[in-house]
Amino acid sequence: MRSRALIVPRTRGELSLRGLRRAGWLRTDLAIRTEGDRLVLPIVADAEPLASWGEVAERDFEPRPAGGPTDYRDRLRWTSADRALLPRSFDVIGDVVLVRLPPGLESRRDEVGEALLAFVPGARIVGWDRGVHGPERRRRIERIAGSGGWSTRHRENGLAIDVDLERAYFSPRLAREHAVVAEAVRAGDRVYDLCCGVGPFSIAIARDRRARSVVAVDANPAAIELLRGTLARVAFGSLVTPVVASVEAFLPGREPVERVILNLPHEGVKLLASVARAVASGGCLYYYEVVGRSEFDRRADVIATGLPHPPGWETAPPHVVHPYSPSADLVAFVFARRTG
Repeated sequence: MRSRALIVPRTRGELSLRGLRRAGWLRTDLAIRTEGDRLVLPIVADAEPLASWGEVAERDFEPRPAGGPTDYRDRLRWTSADRALLPRSFDVIGDVVLVRLPPGLESRRDEVGEALLAFVPGARIVGWDRGVHGPERRRRIERIAGSGGWSTRHRENGLAIDVDLERAYFSPRLAREHAVVAEAVRAGDRVYDLCCGVGPFSIAIARDRRARSVVAVDANPAAIELLRGTLARVAFGSLVTPVVASVEAFLPGREPVERVILNLPHEGVKLLASVARAVASGGCLYYYEVVGRSEFDRRADVIATGLPHPPGWETAPPHVVHPYSPSADLVAFVFARRTG
């Protein structure tokens, strides 16, 4: 059967599958195939994967053998009108499933939870994600199926990360971005990972062992405690120095370094001027912000006007990390400080 396809290296197969499933773009009626060292993943007609995900083309596929429901929504015998309200995507973090419920489904949350618990292999608990709140970016979650707490161990980019979704910030939707930034680090670079959460950027960078040092900073003690737990299990853990501090308390007097990461999508713009001063000549600032789609084309130039001069900055084309809402995306901005 002919279908649209996403073609990716085998090394990124697990990550790509997770992203497609989360977005509801993977065709589960067709069997995944291979082409040499690449995976060919069947995708739905209206899928819009980012260019950075891989090559989009058309391929022939064999039907996938029947083996039960291929969509959690098939487990719910609802009317078509009620079914249309169901979210197509959800997040899987370790053995935890998180889903955001739109208005109109709150009273039926337990049914949705049980359907997801039965559908996702290895799922232990399903939570209704009520969003991230407060300066420590703690997530409000309501259990709607399963049992136990929100502590788990999540696999990402070949790494096992200690996570507690209620106590510290973590998003599986940045997995590809963590890998991209880690790949850009040069031998001998020093890194400040600000608002690091449980440290996925820091862990991915340290694993490659090119960085001279990585300092991971977060104001939430629980996040740093979880990061220390991960670092204690890996051979490269000594490359990362975890610090409990706000950005404002950490930066004064710090020596500029070659890579600075600021992942604070709603409040980070207030800190950008001081954070930019922590970037050494020839270094890069990686900044993440939720941007309305109508603002996307001009937002990088607006941000750049607030960065300190001289010697000035070069701005790489921004890219969308993942959709955030019907009208906005999480966007990655990379600013390179000129030498001089």
